[in-house]
Amino acid sequence: MKAAIVFTGSGPVVILTSYESFTDPRLVAKLKAKGIRKYLGFELAVDLCRKRYGEHYPVVVNDLRQTDDLRVLDYDGHHIFQTFPFDEYGQEFRHE
Repeated sequence: MKAAIVFTGSGPVVILTSYESFTDPRLVAKLKAKGIRKYLGFELAVDLCRKRYGEHYPVVVNDLRQTDDLRVLDYDGHHIFQTFPFDEYGQEFRHE
């Protein structure tokens, strides 16, 4: 599983996915179906997400299948910026 902060036109979201890449065409298609056609993001450590989101994390993860899936862990931009300092952001990715 992978985690990331994804910056969209309406603000950041934290996602969890079982795809190997945040630019995998199947993940891109799922995001497009949610109205997200252009984005940039940064990978996050899954353990860090587990720690920061506490009891909310397993609720979301238990709903995540082991293959080709996507879950939104957080969509409150203010909360996301308070939860993850920039120095915890991992590798950048983009899709346009």
